[in-house]
Amino acid sequence: MTKNTPSSDNLIGLIIQGMEDIKGEDISILDLRNIENTVCDYFIICDGSSNIQVNSIISSINKVVRRGIKEKPYQIEGIENSEWVLMDYIDVVVHVFKKEKRGFYDIESLWGDAIITKIKSSY
Repeated sequence: MTKNTPSSDNLIGLIIQGMEDIKGEDISILDLRNIENTVCDYFIICDGSSNIQVNSIISSINKVVRRGIKEKPYQIEGIENSEWVLMDYIDVVVHVFKKEKRGFYDIESLWGDAIITKIKSSY
């Protein structure tokens, strides 16, 4: 994918759908495009209440994105302990946290220059 393409918008929508299907909480999109030297264009972050829910959210995202646009993540890290799982779709990086780990790492504060969009849950 290239920067700011419609397929990035499609990917983001599908990722959010996958999160919402398993009731991922506190979904945020961090737009990093106007920050120099970033590794991607967007972070999408959510949390789950347990390791099982974190795993389920990751599985749901994977399934929804593959069905929708035939994309799979370049890499998935953290699945072993399921407290902070990262899915790398190159231009879009997904972070799914166990709730207490999200508060500890506080990625939103680390990327304070990003444009942050909070997603209202549909449930």
